[in-house]
Amino acid sequence: MKIKSNRSAAKRFRATGSGKVKRNKAYARHLLSSKNRKRKRQLGKSAVVDSANMAGIRRMLPYL
Repeated sequence: MKIKSNRSAAKRFRATGSGKVKRNKAYARHLLSSKNRKRKRQLGKSAVVDSANMAGIRRMLPYL
């Protein structure tokens, strides 16, 4: 039997070629005038999911 993927998680995470999981950074939607240019630029880049959170991601996305 197939397991359903968590649809909200499926839209937020992508697998890399080496099997790691990519995510977008938070805090880049509003109140941007108080954040400096460098910080906003770094928030636009993607990040890799930490090993402490991988078990939960794998549970939500079994086929990732």
